[in-house]
Amino acid sequence: MVRTPLTQEQRDRGRALGQILRAARGPRSAAAVARDADISLDTLRKIERGAIAVPAFYTVASLARVLDLDLTSLARTLDAFDDPASELAG
Repeated sequence: MVRTPLTQEQRDRGRALGQILRAARGPRSAAAVARDADISLDTLRKIERGAIAVPAFYTVASLARVLDLDLTSLARTLDAFDDPASELAG
């Protein structure tokens, strides 16, 4: 199965998601957050550095729950990468 390449906006949004999650994690260890979210530490690390630019919804939802992030607010923040006129996209 061949996957469609990601757009620059999708890669930028993935990096932004990673930065948001890393900031929300604060001083907590990545291992503790991954365990509490029931994902692998490797997956969390890849999401935080933007290597997984489009993680599964349930992965993001689980991380949001563990990090006490509101999914609606998170989605609105990341929506800016779909708007070509956005300052975040450039």
